[in-house]
Amino acid sequence: MVSGRTVPTLFAVLILLTGCGGESGERPQGISAVDFCQPALARVDSFMGTFPKPEVDPERYGGTAVVGTVGELAVGMNGFQALEAGAIQHQMFVNLMTLIQYDEDLQPVPYLAESWEVSDDLTELTFHLRDDVHWHDGVLTTAHDVAFTYRRAVDPATGFPNPGFFQHYLPGEEAVEVVDSFTVRFRFQEAHSDYMDPWRTVAIMPRHLLGGVRPENLARHPFGTVCPVGNGPFRFASHSSGESWTFVANPAFPQELGGRPFLDRYVYRIIPEHTTLLAELLTEHIDVYVATLPHHADRIREEDHLRVISFPYRSVFFAGWNTRVPKLADARVRKALTLATNRRQILEGIRGGRGELANAGVPPVHWAYDSTLVDSLPYDPPRARRLLTEAGWVDRDSDGIRESEEGEPLSIELIFNQNQERREVAEIMQAQLGEVGVNLRPRVVEMTSLAERITSPERNFEGVLIAWETEFRLDERDLFHSDAADGRYAFAGTRDPVLDRLLDTLQLIPDREEARRRWKEYQERIIQIQPYTFLYFPHRQDGVNRRLRNVVMDVRGEWANLREWWIAPDHRKGP
Repeated sequence: MVSGRTVPTLFAVLILLTGCGGESGERPQGISAVDFCQPALARVDSFMGTFPKPEVDPERYGGTAVVGTVGELAVGMNGFQALEAGAIQHQMFVNLMTLIQYDEDLQPVPYLAESWEVSDDLTELTFHLRDDVHWHDGVLTTAHDVAFTYRRAVDPATGFPNPGFFQHYLPGEEAVEVVDSFTVRFRFQEAHSDYMDPWRTVAIMPRHLLGGVRPENLARHPFGTVCPVGNGPFRFASHSSGESWTFVANPAFPQELGGRPFLDRYVYRIIPEHTTLLAELLTEHIDVYVATLPHHADRIREEDHLRVISFPYRSVFFAGWNTRVPKLADARVRKALTLATNRRQILEGIRGGRGELANAGVPPVHWAYDSTLVDSLPYDPPRARRLLTEAGWVDRDSDGIRESEEGEPLSIELIFNQNQERREVAEIMQAQLGEVGVNLRPRVVEMTSLAERITSPERNFEGVLIAWETEFRLDERDLFHSDAADGRYAFAGTRDPVLDRLLDTLQLIPDREEARRRWKEYQERIIQIQPYTFLYFPHRQDGVNRRLRNVVMDVRGEWANLREWWIAPDHRKGP
């Protein structure tokens, strides 16, 4: 799940089909998927039919790659509802296009936009688009599509989950100008940092197909999951809900961007059980097992025909504390919970040490990460006991559990969704916190219920064990700013004037050297008030069949270079 300005993605996702339209004028809302999709896909088939079978190197071109993972791409290719990591990556790298991409050094490189310039005062950003990118139905992608995407994204009725991407843009129509068919200009209220990053992740959407759809109807439009018409290297072929997605190579993809992908076909399979995923990889029914469990990665390494790609990633695993609950309102209690948790032991025991300890939400791969703070909260049960005593929690009846002066026991329910790693972490934390007199009560909660409990106004929870996947443009206002304390993503309900001051200024410092000092202050303040017990930044591990060549997986994601994956002829299988 992605929160407005903070731009993190929640690994387990609660998913929140109607309406369509043309480029001009509104069609009646409530149109069926059949009425929209049949003609849309027919136009795709017609355009693709104009391309003769290409003369390509048979050594590189051909074959099918199958990726397996536990999660459905619930919003599909609907870039206006980019809620979870898998769908976002498929929008960015597979079926749709973004204006820019990042290279392996995390520097912006041209993609849909072939060039750009920024005004000297950093308040205008102008993109010059390629003039040879077609939507899969043959319509050219233009600056009008980019402007349409922006206007819908900033319209509250659309429900775009990351409005914070554009919080520093001028309001209304002043923010965007279509200079010509392949030039679009954006204007900002003020200079700010990482202004390019939103255009790395926001997929451009087709105005000629969705321009007449009311913003409030875009979330459930059949375009996303029934008949996405993209402009990326792979075009949509089919989707069986809860089972699979199939994409095929786009012969119209520009040659300067690599031309049609090497693979003929790419299949994304949804396999809810990790044990089944492992079995499917071992028996070569899938080629990639995404986000393997740690002990599964060890098993994969035993097989000669398989390998594990391990890399630092943008996720952080933590226990979030609801500070609205009186027993968790005191920062001394929250800090004690962290000091009494042997986080390094958990990381070593559960992940074999593959990851880094976390003290705040800035991951080690982010430019603002401060490595000098890594040992700020060492495992220290004696100090945890002192802090709990100072906060008024004492074992008054000698039963091993601390109580308040009123006799309320220090008992905390920690909820999490069904997940083996989270269960193991919760059980270890339960034992460790018990040593300092805290009764931690782990409880598995179905994901829909969990999401409702932590995001609803009632906030019916005490602690939650969960993981975020952050974007490169890191802004945690929606998590920790007082103004957002009642917002959907403010699990902790934090209200702290020091944090507010820092959060109000962090995004307004374009110079990274200057910004690093302020980011260090911010991370130090998070460490002081402990809205979460940050556990660790796990390394991502993916199991891959060696028949797949040139697979690059890194902090950008698993699918960053999908169009360059290839399979030698003697290792290819049927469609």
